[in-house]
Amino acid sequence: MSYAENLWLFFLVLFGIVILPGMDMLFVLASALTGGRRTGLSAASGMSAGGIVHSLYGAVGVGALAVWIPSLFKPLLIAGAAYMVWIGISLARSSIVVNGGEADASASARKAFWRAMLTCLSNPKAYLFMMAIYPQFLKPAYGPIWMQGAVMGLMVAATQFAVYGGLALTADRSRAWLVSSPATTVFIGRAAGVMLVAVALLTLWEGLS
Repeated sequence: MSYAENLWLFFLVLFGIVILPGMDMLFVLASALTGGRRTGLSAASGMSAGGIVHSLYGAVGVGALAVWIPSLFKPLLIAGAAYMVWIGISLARSSIVVNGGEADASASARKAFWRAMLTCLSNPKAYLFMMAIYPQFLKPAYGPIWMQGAVMGLMVAATQFAVYGGLALTADRSRAWLVSSPATTVFIGRAAGVMLVAVALLTLWEGLS
């Protein structure tokens, strides 16, 4: 697998996770609805900033293990793939819906940014997820781990801002669509789950071979 193909697979996983309806998405929508587009875009920027921190955490953790304890890299790869498969199966069996009353947000753009960032950083599952994902895509054969991690971090920030920023710009329609289309949100969640399982198995096979 080439480095470009590796990044493409990472983007597929990343995009599938970002578009899942959840608290991050709802916070951005609530910010835009209560404070306008500027506040919504500030919230989207805060989520992207939190995503960069998560990416740095994943890259530093995996990079440190690869350098200091190389023998743990393969078990980490296997454990991470297993965790991704478990999450994927859970999503594929779930029924994610949005009922319209899950999030509250401040009307201040500055407050929205910091609250969004803290909301993103306070999710412990995100750290576990990054530690599961990054061993699948950070590979010494592609160059310095820190450089690969930086590229992936920029991809995380750009994808989050593109998705959440787009929702902020169309907040009224986006929220109405999420609330009124439970079948679609369920489909998104299940499709993301199936994709996670497929990518986890593919990257595991590549890593072990």
